[in-house]
Amino acid sequence: MSQESFNGRLALITGGSSGIGLALAKALVQEGARVWLVARRKNVLEETIKTPPFSSNGGAGIFSADVSDFEQAQAAVDGVIREAGVPDLLINSAGVTHPGYVQEIPLEIFHQLMDINYFGTVHMVKAVLPHMLKRGSGHIVNISSAAGFLGVFGYSAYGATKYAVRGFSDVLRAEVKPLGIRVSIVFPPDTDTPQLAYENQFKPFETREISGTAGVLSADQVARMTLNGVRRGKYIITPGTETSVLYRLSGLLGNAVYPIMDRMVAQARRKKPS
Repeated sequence: MSQESFNGRLALITGGSSGIGLALAKALVQEGARVWLVARRKNVLEETIKTPPFSSNGGAGIFSADVSDFEQAQAAVDGVIREAGVPDLLINSAGVTHPGYVQEIPLEIFHQLMDINYFGTVHMVKAVLPHMLKRGSGHIVNISSAAGFLGVFGYSAYGATKYAVRGFSDVLRAEVKPLGIRVSIVFPPDTDTPQLAYENQFKPFETREISGTAGVLSADQVARMTLNGVRRGKYIITPGTETSVLYRLSGLLGNAVYPIMDRMVAQARRKKPS
């Protein structure tokens, strides 16, 4: 899909009822794409599809599914293919987070985040990929996070899932590129979404101090930059100047990134009320 229009293309987006997924869906519809949204909350999906720009797009559709359950993910894919055809574009945007000190985060949170963020991505790819391979074309976009290439204080549960998405995407790209399938991975920074509002309740003091030094992008900004990268056929997509610089620095500095992060944490802890 490099340098091609999204007009007339069929996109399947998980996590499409809010946040980055919803912003991506709106942007694609405005470019003439046929968009199907997949999310857990059927009532929210039903309300979403009634609003612009979806209400004026005859190709838009919804499917309620929990992608952490492979049978539901498969049913969603089968339903979309039955109603609209094989997606040209799969965007895995379903994700949740829950920050905190590692010793205080319940073990079930680690499992929940891995089930949704990582296995939800794997499930959708496994369900869609055979159809893309049979056709010989398609583009898979996996949404990771800046916490997927940089170990951020307070995100032990979340960061591990986003590193996992990166590892999966790296191998997936290598395996399916010779078969005509493109892959992109996106590393958004803090983004103004309902999820960010939720996680702000649980951020440790140090995490709030560190994240306060960086800017917050809107979901629409992340969506626009993501689609620009997808259109150009880029594998690594880093929305925002700060994220792009951090990604490059993390690669250039190697192990030197750890003392830098340690200094940031130490500075934050000195401000922490006793």
